[in-house]
Amino acid sequence: MGYADGLFELTGRVVLVTGGSRGLGREIARAAARCGADVVIASRDGDACAAVAAEIEKETGRAVLPYAVHVGRWDQLPGLVDAAHERFGRIDALVNNAGMSPLYDTLGDVSEKLFDAVVNLNLKGPFRLSVLVGELMREAGGGSIVNVSSTGSIRPRPGILPYAAAKAGLNALTDGLAHAFGPKVRVNTLMAGPFATGATADWDDDQLAVGVGTHAQRRIGRPAEIVGGALYLISDASSYTTGATLRVDGGMP
Repeated sequence: MGYADGLFELTGRVVLVTGGSRGLGREIARAAARCGADVVIASRDGDACAAVAAEIEKETGRAVLPYAVHVGRWDQLPGLVDAAHERFGRIDALVNNAGMSPLYDTLGDVSEKLFDAVVNLNLKGPFRLSVLVGELMREAGGGSIVNVSSTGSIRPRPGILPYAAAKAGLNALTDGLAHAFGPKVRVNTLMAGPFATGATADWDDDQLAVGVGTHAQRRIGRPAEIVGGALYLISDASSYTTGATLRVDGGMP
């Protein structure tokens, strides 16, 4: 094993990825398994979780636990943590990736139900899950929590305002949790720019082209391009990095 391989080695570790059945979460879960980790894939779609789990197991030979859960529902999260511990006996890394940003025409069309659903999934659930897992990590002697945020949290636009506000709250959680669970548990933000996933499939192509045209790389990201940043924050390569924000956004101004 070369020096670089050793930095990102995850053999013997367990990585839990929410929203892991598609998009960025799927790429992160797959990459963790390819680096030797056993993986827990959690999302609302149990069939999708099982399908992705089977794909990753076949490709990597690692053990993968699919688990159907609504991350935005407080009372469902202890069951997820218990299931992961029952299967693997530990959780070494948590990636809070599950999220959504429903489309709406005007701010006046944002209902209380929509607003609450966005905040629950993007902020309340990650808080609850981070506390449950972070306490276990601290007792076990260490771990890494990665909050997948969005550049929308620092460049909020009218069309994503509830989502942007929730992700800004997630950024704040990173700072607070890093101190709450330090020095053993590291907590960082992986701040993603626009990526070509299901979440952006319904975006207006012309508006998207104008937006990314202002970025240094002048294009939307490919899902696999999130992997380098994610593996850095999950692994020992970032052993002195906590309370930090890593932007992966193609050079957004």
